[in-house]
Order: sequence, then structure tokens, then C-alpha cells
Amino acid sequence: MDTFDFNKVNIHFIVKIKKCIMKRFVFMLLITFFCLGVSAQKFDNLAKTPPMGWNSWNKFGCNVRESLIMGMADAMVSSGMKDAGYEFIIIDDCWQVSRDGNGEIVADKERFPNGIKYLADYLHSKGLKFGIYSCAGTKTCAGRPGALGHEYQDALTYAKWGVDYLKEDWCNTGTQEAKSSYTNMRDAIYTAGRPIVFSLCEWGSNKPWEWAGAVGHLWRTTGDISDSWNSMITIFSQQKDLTRYAGPGHWNDPDMLEVGNGGMTTDEYKTHFSLWCMLAAPLLAGNDLQNMTPETRSILMNKEIIALDQDTLGRPATCYRDNADYQIWIKPLANNEKAVCLLNKSDEKKTVLVDFALLAQASSGRRGGGARGGPSLTIENFLIRDLWDHKDFVMKEN
Repeated sequence: MDTFDFNKVNIHFIVKIKKCIMKRFVFMLLITFFCLGVSAQKFDNLAKTPPMGWNSWNKFGCNVRESLIMGMADAMVSSGMKDAGYEFIIIDDCWQVSRDGNGEIVADKERFPNGIKYLADYLHSKGLKFGIYSCAGTKTCAGRPGALGHEYQDALTYAKWGVDYLKEDWCNTGTQEAKSSYTNMRDAIYTAGRPIVFSLCEWGSNKPWEWAGAVGHLWRTTGDISDSWNSMITIFSQQKDLTRYAGPGHWNDPDMLEVGNGGMTTDEYKTHFSLWCMLAAPLLAGNDLQNMTPETRSILMNKEIIALDQDTLGRPATCYRDNADYQIWIKPLANNEKAVCLLNKSDEKKTVLVDFALLAQASSGRRGGGARGGPSLTIENFLIRDLWDHKDFVMKEN
């Protein structure tokens, strides 16, 4: 076993543990084994890994406009985020103002003077994808026109505009039934003929994880996140029993990222990002991409952590050990690898003993003496890597 102090410098992991001085910390490891070892009418070949991109709401709310969205697209490319895997630029609420005499949805001409298709074409020219917002009710959450009664009409409009991603909210729905309402929009999208990633923003009120896999590609599991540790860690805790519902093409969505918006410390943002990646959650940045600190950039573009989220196996982490404020989460990965997350949720430093040989074998059904009929493994049979410091290190049996 090896001892980790969440609050002290340790000679084996100097850089990593130096970063543990903050009050809360997550420790990420990648462990590699050395051993052998028309149905539902949605577009099925989309979102095989969790969607990655940027959404306007967390930072800008209703203050959206053409120049802002184009600027964010430019920044996504120039900052290196596109190269790191981010591809969607999504306008949230407040882009629409009314419907015309034919019932067509009308964009705000003052804020989007060239129209929505012009914006979509611009994003596509950058090698990005375009997302837009709607709501299943009579009005959106900000009081703009909703989709109720116009689902097929709107789906055709979005297809003509070149929309690649649709987020549909759940405000002002009255007595509507969630599954049938979202199924109606799913069928409208399919009928329109353009493959569109469909995101259900139903807040988990009707247990969408039990039925939304055949309806959309991702579904919100909780209410909205806010830029605080308590909000983030509460939402994370609510995902504990939902991991079995997610996989390629159908993902739990614990809401957008708050990284870089200023309400948490750098280590808390690192924890936020790490946990979302362990959950195989959609990674939708919600900060100002044109004004990122070096710390924010290093978090959002940590390609080794992103690789956990985008792993082709598509398996979210499960909680291996839960000792109140200290938890161990394990995420199985493709290529005979797994990720281990040591999470300290408290304000106090913690020193823990970690049996990496045990953890390395845990999720593959091997405990202690190895798999039935297989060889007994020791810590020397594994490679262990710190994904925040990007370093391999050697562990020895005590």
C-alpha cells in the first residue's frame, strides 16, 4: 500500500501534492494492466462519445448576439479547444423573439442581423458544429416562443439552417407528459431528415434515465448547476446511482461546466472537470472563451483527462468506496485500462492508505489473488500515471 496525504508535499509526487494545499482535491490516476486477457426514431450514429463544446447560458444568459457567438467560435479554434475535441457552439435561450404569420420561429434581428443560417454557416466554415435551444412548452424559460404545437415546423427550420444539436428545455409545460412530448420532437427531427444530436433538458423530474435512451442522445439528471462548490458537488453526488443508464449514444447529463467563471478555486474547478470526465458526462464549457486564464485553459484542455471522458468503451465511473467525505471512484476504459479517482470532499486534509494492486483489479472482477484461473498480480504488473501532472510513477509493495 502507499500513503497519500491530501495536504502535504510527498517526495514521490512533489508537483501533484503541492497542488493539494487547497481545501478540496481530486487525485486522478490511469492504470494500465499487463495481462491477456424504424424502431426508436432517433439518429443512432450520433454522440457515440459524450458531446463536447460550449454553451452560452452559464456566462452570458440572455445576452447573446451574432458577434458574441462568432467570437466564441474563433476562440474555440485559436485557443486549441477544437484540437482538444470541443466541437459544438450552442446558443441557449433568448435568440428567438416571436413567430410570424405562418408560425415560423423568428430570430431577434437586432442581435442576429444576418440570420441564424448565416451563423451556422460561419461555424461550419471553422470546422465546428452548431447547436440551438428550444423548449417543449408554450414558452421558453426566458419567456420566448416555445415549441409546443410547432415541433415538426421547427425541426424543418432547424434542418434548413444547418443545426447539428438541439437542446430542448422543460419550462411552461403545464400538464404535458415528458416522455411523449420529447418523443414528439424526436420524431420531428427524424422526419426533417438532418442528423441532430437531441439533448433533453428535463431536469430529471420524470426519471429520464429510465426512458430517454430511445428518445435522445443525452438527458439532464438534475436542476441547473451554479458556479459554486456546493452546487457542483451536490449534483455530482446525485449521479451515483445513475451510471448504469449511460453509454455510447445515450448519456447522463449533470449540466454544463462552470470552469473559469470565477466562483470556485482552481483546485475545485479541477475537481469539477475531473468528476465530469469520470462520469462520461457531456463536456460543455460555459465560460468566456475569449478571456481565459492560463489555469482555465490548462483544465479545459487537459487531453489526458478528456480522454477518460471520450473513451470509446463509454462506461461511467462507479463509486468503489464511500467513506462520507472520502470516496474512491473507478472508471473502466478501453485497451485494458482504468481510471481511479480519489476524492476528498471535505475542507480538511486527509491522509489515506491506497492499495493500488487491489484497485487496479477491482472493476475487472479480480480481488487480491487475481482472476479465477489466472495469475496472481502485484503492483509491479501495472503502470500508474498521474493525469494532472502527466507523469508515470513507480509504486512498490510495502
